[in-house]
Amino acid sequence: MARRFLRFPNFKEKAVTLSYDDGVAQDKRLISIMSKYGLKGTFNINAGLFGSQPTTDKGRMTKEEAYELYTSSGNEVAIHGYLHLSIAEVDSAAAVNDVIEDRKALEKLFGRVIKGMAYPNGSVSDEVVDMLKTCGVQYARTVVSTEKFDVPTDWLRLPATCHHANPKLMELAKEFVEGNESKYFWWKKPRLFYFWGHSYEFDGNTQYNNWGRIEEFCKYIGGREDIWYATNGEIYAYVQAYDRLEFSADGNYVFNPSATDVYLDYYGREVIAKAGALTEIGETRSR
Repeated sequence: MARRFLRFPNFKEKAVTLSYDDGVAQDKRLISIMSKYGLKGTFNINAGLFGSQPTTDKGRMTKEEAYELYTSSGNEVAIHGYLHLSIAEVDSAAAVNDVIEDRKALEKLFGRVIKGMAYPNGSVSDEVVDMLKTCGVQYARTVVSTEKFDVPTDWLRLPATCHHANPKLMELAKEFVEGNESKYFWWKKPRLFYFWGHSYEFDGNTQYNNWGRIEEFCKYIGGREDIWYATNGEIYAYVQAYDRLEFSADGNYVFNPSATDVYLDYYGREVIAKAGALTEIGETRSR
């Protein structure tokens, strides 16, 4: 078996990303905390609900507020359904329309191609996954939590490590940061901490009331030189570039057809597969 392992940029073994839903006003406070500690993430927006529910704890930002916040902070915007329909529970035409209209509106507003999504209400099925492929969606987050740090393999059924209200949040964070699995050769897999939620859940009038807890988490896990802090889309694109690497039959060369430099551990050797180039690895003996 080839002993090669993905490494994130600059040979980092770990990455952290966030995924938050609905485009609510509390995202402003969350992003200020994220920026303070160097974290990045993806915010899943319902373009058909801008400015709605302003007097509730789930009040959505206006179109102008959302544009300013997400653009200036460098975070990613993704689809969450134009009207937040449970797309596995409505007819196929309504489901397609909810996804496509959201994508079109967000792309027009933010001036970028949008390929990511979070399932509204966690509503997903095999039929919905097939439908997303035809809508041009490439990665989509579920509400499944694994309490693990595996890099995803099924990008249209993305699980998370945990929701931010998980009682084991800090325990998992410490396991992620302090665990030294890499000293064992066969455990040199990359690790991803992926967590999600809704920022209105941090407020005192909800069941969670844990702004202090999310700041504790961000302070603990942020600002570390051995962790890559990235959006969902950045991680997706990087892993796709890694998966597209082409190795010679003797394992001495690797061709990278993508436009992204890819870092990897190849039989214990650090290799950078340069974008669009053939990189000589050198002779590698199996051990």
